[in-house]
Amino acid sequence: MTEFQRKPKLSFWSIFNMSFGFLGIQFGFALQGGFMSRIFQTLGASQDSIPALWIAAPLTGLLVQPIIGYMSDRTWHPRWGRRKPFFLVGAILSTIVLFFLPNSPVLWVAAGCLWVLDASINITMEPFRALVADKLPDSQRSYGFVMQTLIIGVGTWIASNLPWLINQLGVSNEALPGIIPMSVKIAFAIGGVVFLGSVLYTIFTTSEYPPDDLKEFKKENEASKGFLNGFNEIFYSIGKMPKTMKLLGVIQFFSWFAFFAMWSLATPALTTHVFHAPAPVESAFNMADEGSKALFMAANKAYNNAADLVGSYMGMYGLSSMAFALLLTFYAAKRSINRKYIHMFSLFAGGLGFISMYFIQEPSQLIYSFILIGISWGSILSMPYAMLSSAINPKKMGIYMGIFNMFIVIPQIIAATGGLNYLYHVIFGSAVINAMILAGTSLIIGGLANFLITDKKVITHQAEDTEVWS
Repeated sequence: MTEFQRKPKLSFWSIFNMSFGFLGIQFGFALQGGFMSRIFQTLGASQDSIPALWIAAPLTGLLVQPIIGYMSDRTWHPRWGRRKPFFLVGAILSTIVLFFLPNSPVLWVAAGCLWVLDASINITMEPFRALVADKLPDSQRSYGFVMQTLIIGVGTWIASNLPWLINQLGVSNEALPGIIPMSVKIAFAIGGVVFLGSVLYTIFTTSEYPPDDLKEFKKENEASKGFLNGFNEIFYSIGKMPKTMKLLGVIQFFSWFAFFAMWSLATPALTTHVFHAPAPVESAFNMADEGSKALFMAANKAYNNAADLVGSYMGMYGLSSMAFALLLTFYAAKRSINRKYIHMFSLFAGGLGFISMYFIQEPSQLIYSFILIGISWGSILSMPYAMLSSAINPKKMGIYMGIFNMFIVIPQIIAATGGLNYLYHVIFGSAVINAMILAGTSLIIGGLANFLITDKKVITHQAEDTEVWS
């Protein structure tokens, strides 16, 4: 193996092409994040049971991402490369589930589909994160991760608005009890098509660098092959993770706890507190009586209209994250940036956005809350990964990106298994809108935790023409 490896700077279009697959990934995540709680409520889930139904998302990430990272680090094919085979498999599986999920006949089927969908998205997503670090010199990694965030923002905004837009085009957002509206079904189908198409675009427009010494690469893989060796390496890498990675994990913990609260409870919180249109409970109505049934249908219509608007307003966090990422893209392309302070103040902005929801009387004002949340989202998707990529061994980029996902999924597992419901009930009160106050508080704590990051190379990287490491 050669002593040094050099990576040239890439053009705008090269970085765009390698990041474009995130458009589809975010279509999947945005539809899941914006409308799974609505699907669960439509199929009969109670408000307090929703976070537990969401446990599939973080738990599959905890299991899948380190394994996929390890496997992709050890993969090489002359035509398909290292990460691209995983892009393709995950995209195909995700597309199939996106078509089927909104047609779930009962609650347990929808919950099971969420397990499969999140596992499939994770198969695609982790190698995309590693690809940026594989292809770019350290001086361009902030730029690369910000470019991903820009595309994620576009995907979030479009996907979050799809059910509302489809309803505006004449497709009904109403349905009989226990049936998902057709507007939601069509939105998920469109998401499936976009997911696969955007990932295929990246696969066919992006090449990957081969291992520096292919013979040595094969020799190392042969010496360490086997299921047991794989798990040993994962756990060994966990034990040897750099100090900066652990400190970034503290920040990630509070950041992703907050966003899990939004994804799982924003729809019931905002439809109830801001729109005054909670989801009607079928058992509370005598469906055999025409008058009672009419009341249920009116309440259901009001809820679905409110849920459409919540999804649409939620899309603003994607749009503002896109604008924020665009500013960072132009700036980071030419200058060094202070990743630490950008991330800190971005999380503060998101925290204020969540807390402001409690005080909103006019629903359209939610736009401003989600704009602030989008600033934090844009930073969460770029700055921690840029800082991490400057602190870890490039040869283990995939496995460490996968392990880093633990700091994303563990807070979500804690939230899903009762932590979210318990904390907002005990600290702020039983009204579900208080979950948003807890989310804001968590983001502010995450922002303050940036003071733990002290490694100057991680905080600010000076731009250079090429990057060299030993």
